[in-house]
Amino acid sequence: MTDEVEIFVCVSCAPRAENAAHLRPGAVLARSLNARLTELGAAGIRVREVECLAVCKRPSTIAMTAAGKWTYVIGDLIAEEHVADIAAAALAFQRSANGIVPWAERPVPFRKGVIARVPPLGFEQHATETA
Repeated sequence: MTDEVEIFVCVSCAPRAENAAHLRPGAVLARSLNARLTELGAAGIRVREVECLAVCKRPSTIAMTAAGKWTYVIGDLIAEEHVADIAAAALAFQRSANGIVPWAERPVPFRKGVIARVPPLGFEQHATETA
């Protein structure tokens, strides 16, 4: 069974002044990402536009989540540059057991753009050894 993944894309941030007549960057990102996932035949990954993710200083921002998995919040994404990386990350996230994709397998925008990693509901930290 394939895990259902949701990618929330913030569409609130306005375009930069020089692009004021264009669509909001998050809307462009959401549309481009949907198209890329469709091209890849990526089943079980849903892109949803949402109002403000409250990361206004780091647009465009996404939150990638699935039941029982850690949620990632990633910012500083640009549709024209990062759609393929986001799609690859979503597929790796979907395949992972707990949502944690090994650092070396994360696309560069995900290594640099991580804002937060949030534990799943009901998560309990196991005791760790301390020196």
